Amino acid sequence: MIDIIVLGAAAGGGFPQWNSNAPSCRRARAGDPAALPRTQASIAVSGDGTHWFIVNASPDLRQQIGRTEALHPNHGLRSTPIAGVVLTGGEVDTITGLLTLRERQPFTLLATAPVLALLDANPIFEALDRTIIPRRALALDVPTALALPDGAAAGLTVTAFAVPGKVPLYAESGPDPAAIVENGETIGLAISDGTRQALFIPGCARMTDSLRARLRGADLVFFDGTLWTDDEMLRAGVGQKTGRRMGHMSVSGPDGTIAAFAALDVRRKILIHINNTNPILLDDSAEHQAARDAGWDIAFDGMRIQA
Repeated sequence: MIDIIVLGAAAGGGFPQWNSNAPSCRRARAGDPAALPRTQASIAVSGDGTHWFIVNASPDLRQQIGRTEALHPNHGLRSTPIAGVVLTGGEVDTITGLLTLRERQPFTLLATAPVLALLDANPIFEALDRTIIPRRALALDVPTALALPDGAAAGLTVTAFAVPGKVPLYAESGPDPAAIVENGETIGLAISDGTRQALFIPGCARMTDSLRARLRGADLVFFDGTLWTDDEMLRAGVGQKTGRRMGHMSVSGPDGTIAAFAALDVRRKILIHINNTNPILLDDSAEHQAARDAGWDIAFDGMRIQA
């Protein structure tokens, strides 16, 4: 069994974003049922429904744990069913929540070497005592068995694989800071119980032949749904960067996600990491309906799937 809970479905800033007065955010803030609020992207996965691994520690993690009963302490004075955290990148909205977990509770932290290097370079993350929270490097394309803090098997493996992306905005440097790379800075995860497999790819700059091969015929895929169109933040007057500049492919258009998946025969497709400017967040929008008509689900906080 692969049990998945969507802890957060939005991109960085959440929905509504705290400083956004855009119409869609006003609707979410006012409680419009067609504009459901969403926190920043993260999922929890389990092989037994009891022990959980968080994939990406968003800035909203404390709130997400608080409203998710499966993640509540369930024995003794202090405990947690959270056995580990797996990171798919080093962006602010994937690592900041680690600081929420600093109360000397054992779990394992897993990420690729480039992402661990970013954490190592910032002393604030030493608040997570390495003697009780070991950092484990994920090798690309090698299945890694997840283990509980006592060493017992968790019943799941994860396989990290590189996808096109870019270094976090705060780490940009050099002559081409926005260069798209495929070196482990940004990864997808294949999560398997030995029989079934779910793919989690919350950030992806473009589709490649190797990624198509991995996706073809998959049972379940969570995929980058950041922007509907590449320039939507510019046209809305709320940002200076395109989706490509931020390392995200768009959902629509000839080079977009819907078109890229059209011939891949994926059984269930779910868009996640959705920016507050993306109209698919509005259940009554034409874009939301277009995504649904193309066979996509739109992730929402609290969504639960057993693959």
